[in-house]
Amino acid sequence: MPGAVEGPRWKQAEDIRDIYDFRDVLGTGAFSEVILAEDKRTQKLVAIKCIAKKALEGKEGSMENEIAVLHRIKHPNIVALDDIYESGGHLYLIMQLVSGGELFDRIVEKGFYTERDASRLIFQVLDAVKYLHDLGIVHRDLKPENLLYYSLDEDSKIMISDFGLSKMEDPGSVLSTACGTPGYVAPEVLAQKPYSKAVDCWSIGVIAYILLCGYPPFYDENDAKLFEQILKAEYEFDSPYWDDISDSAKDFIRHLMEKDPEKRFTCEQALQHPWIAGDTALDKNIHQSVSEQIKKNFAKSKWKQAFNATAVVRHMRRLQLGTSQEGQGQTASHGELLTPTAGGPAAGCCCRDCCVEPGSELPPAPPPSSRAMD
Repeated sequence: MPGAVEGPRWKQAEDIRDIYDFRDVLGTGAFSEVILAEDKRTQKLVAIKCIAKKALEGKEGSMENEIAVLHRIKHPNIVALDDIYESGGHLYLIMQLVSGGELFDRIVEKGFYTERDASRLIFQVLDAVKYLHDLGIVHRDLKPENLLYYSLDEDSKIMISDFGLSKMEDPGSVLSTACGTPGYVAPEVLAQKPYSKAVDCWSIGVIAYILLCGYPPFYDENDAKLFEQILKAEYEFDSPYWDDISDSAKDFIRHLMEKDPEKRFTCEQALQHPWIAGDTALDKNIHQSVSEQIKKNFAKSKWKQAFNATAVVRHMRRLQLGTSQEGQGQTASHGELLTPTAGGPAAGCCCRDCCVEPGSELPPAPPPSSRAMD
C-alpha cells in the first residue's frame, strides 16, 4: 500500500512517538483515532490521524484517493496534510491543527454580526473552492460543519475541512456517485445525473443562505419530501427573517442556488458579484435574529455535539497558546476534524471514512430540528 498513490510517499518510522509527543485523544472512529500531538523537534502542535492498516483492507482506494487529493492542496483556507508516516500496523496522517472552533459557535458568541461578516466568510470559501476547482478537485460535501476557524483570534480566517468525499475529475470521465449531506446536495446529484464542480457552488449558496438567516433553505422531516424540494429548487426568503437582508445578497444566493448547473454561477463569477467584490453587503447588525435561529434550528443537530472542538479550544487555552498560534499548528483536518455527528463522523474524526464509507450514497445526516417559521 505505501507508495501506491501517485505523489505522496509514506515515510517509515520505527516508532511514531520518537517523533511526536502524543497528548490528548481528540476523537475516535471505526477505522481511526485522532490525537493532539507535538512535534518534538519544532514544538509545533498537530493533529495526527492514526489509521490501522488492517481496518483499511478492501477500502484502500478511498483512502488513497483522499490522500492524493490532500497532498495536492496548499491553500491558506484549507486544512493541510503535512506528512504521512507508516509505523508498524498503522498509517499516521500528520494534519494541520485548527483550534478556533466551529462556525456556528463563533457566530452565536458574537455580539455583533452583519451581512458584511457573512460576505467575508463566503469570500474565503469561494476563493478556496475556486482553487480546488482549478486543480480539478470537487469537494462534494461543503457545509457549515466543515468550516472551522484557524485560531481563537477575533479576526481568524476560516478553514475548509473534510475531504472524505472529495474527488479529482479525470479527463473524459463524469461524476455520478450520489454522495454528500442531504440538505446541501445539488438537485442534479439527487436526480442521479452526471454532475460537475457546480455541485460545490450550489452548496456554497446554501451555506450563504444559512449565514444570513440561521435556518436552512430546505427542510422536511421526511427525506423524500426534502429531496423533492431540492429537486425543484423550491426555497423562499421568508418574512420577517429576510426583511432586513439586502436585495444584493438575495441575488447572489439565487445565482448559486440555480437549479440548472449550466446557468449556476461558478466560483469565479460569484467572486465578482457586488455582494462579494463590491460594497452592497449591509452593515446592519443581524446577530440577534440569526443566532436565535441557529440555536433553534441546529441546537440538537451536529453543531451542539461538537464537544471535541470545544476540547481543542480548552486545550489551547490551557497551554496559553490562545491567539499566538498563527504559523504554529492547527486541526486534524482532512476533514471533519472537529465534528462528531449523529450518524456521521465520530468526535474528532477528520474524514468520513471513520464512520461512513467514502462514496456511500447520501449518508444520513439528521436535518435541523425545526424550521424557523414552524
